[in-house]
Formats: sequence, C-alpha cells, structure tokens
Amino acid sequence: MTAQSSQPAFHRVLLKISGEALMGEQNYGIDVDVAHAVAEEIKQVHALGVQIAVVVGGGNIFRGVSKSAGNMDRSSADYIGMLATVMNAVVLQDALEKLDVHTRVLSAIAIPELAESFIRRRAVRHLEKARVVIFAAGTGNPFFTTDSAAALRALEIKADVILKATKVDGVYSADPMKDAAATRFDCITYQEVLEKQLKVMDASAISLCMDNNLPIVVFNMRKPGNILRVIAGEDGVGTRVCLERPLTSPR
Repeated sequence: MTAQSSQPAFHRVLLKISGEALMGEQNYGIDVDVAHAVAEEIKQVHALGVQIAVVVGGGNIFRGVSKSAGNMDRSSADYIGMLATVMNAVVLQDALEKLDVHTRVLSAIAIPELAESFIRRRAVRHLEKARVVIFAAGTGNPFFTTDSAAALRALEIKADVILKATKVDGVYSADPMKDAAATRFDCITYQEVLEKQLKVMDASAISLCMDNNLPIVVFNMRKPGNILRVIAGEDGVGTRVCLERPLTSPR
C-alpha cells in the first residue's frame, strides 16, 4: 500500500526541521529552491487533513554554540540564533503561501511586524482551522536548543508525534557517514538514546519526550515523499523512538 492510498497514521504532528536543511548545498544561508521543495512536501501532508506544526532551526545563519559565536556571551549569542529561526520561518511561510497553504508564524519573542506572539491556545486554534503553524525563536529562552523547543511545543499542542527531519534515514548505532558497519534501528528507546549518546535530539528534549511518552520518528527528509510515507505509517521509513522496542532491532 502506498502512502498516497493510506489513511494518515497521525492526526496532529510537529515537524522539526534544522536550519541546515534549508541551506541545501550552500555553505551558508537559505536556498529558496530547497524551501520550496520542503513546502511542497508539507502541502502534501496538509492535503490529507493532517494538522501540521513546524519548528525550524537557525543553524544555517547563526548558532549560539558555534565558531561563528566566537567568545560572545552565551545568552546574547542564543538570542541572535533565535532571530535566525524567525528569518527561516518567514522564508518557509512565504514558500507555503505561494502554494496556497494558509500559514501562521508564532514567535517566542515579540516581533509583531513579522509574526504573532506565541500563545498556546492561539496555536491550537490555528491548527484546528487547517493552518500550518510555524514556531519560531525556539523557547524564547537562551541555553535551550530548537530540539527542546520542538519537544515543548509538541507537548503544548498535544501532537501525536515529533517528526525529526535529518539527512540520514534514521538512527544508527554509529555515524553511518564514518562507520560502514553502522546498523540502523527500526525502533529504539529513549533510554538507549541517552545511554548511547546517540545524536537524535539533545538530552533535554529526549528526556522531556520520555517523561511524557511522546514518540519521535527520525527520517531522511532529503528523499522526496518521505514525510508522506511517515505520516502514512509505512514500515521501514526512519526510526521510531519510544518507550519499548522489539528485540529484533537494530536490523
């Protein structure tokens, strides 16, 4: 059964996209063609009637914990990173609205000329009205990553799952780019992710999801149609992070 013919496995999802994903093959900034391709994928999911929220990172422009931050005060650097996520959110909003997908950007820091301020009930209402909601500026606090923001926002809007978009097709026992013997997990527990220090999301985000039993699906967004496949619940697409996993994983 194809993704297109399947009923959605989830009703409300939160998609976490890194800023680097919007960079494409560039070394810096935003590739508008990539943003358009991401918007096309989101539109396909939205057309199924799935309520979709997005948290976008800012690493393609500025990251608080990076060489570009130099010896800046960490709080100041993190706030600049939050502004970078707002820029990415507005770009993604523009790409979606060019496809006639109604979209709202909700920012954790007040920038009324660009985005609405984040209010949980407002965000849920937008989703109920079939609008794609893009959360910007992380949690609005320094020292928290956009992974933590994704976990927090997903819980606040009562999402069924976090979809973590990456450049690899799931969670591996080691870095598949460096270790040819690395094996992919079909399913893995939160505890194993923490114990093995696997780079799925940061430890704070994983712990928050574990405490609230919020599943995470890690998948390769660079493969066209993968978001739709995950939404349809197709087997073999990405890795599911949850409380328990079958003894057969990794495969």
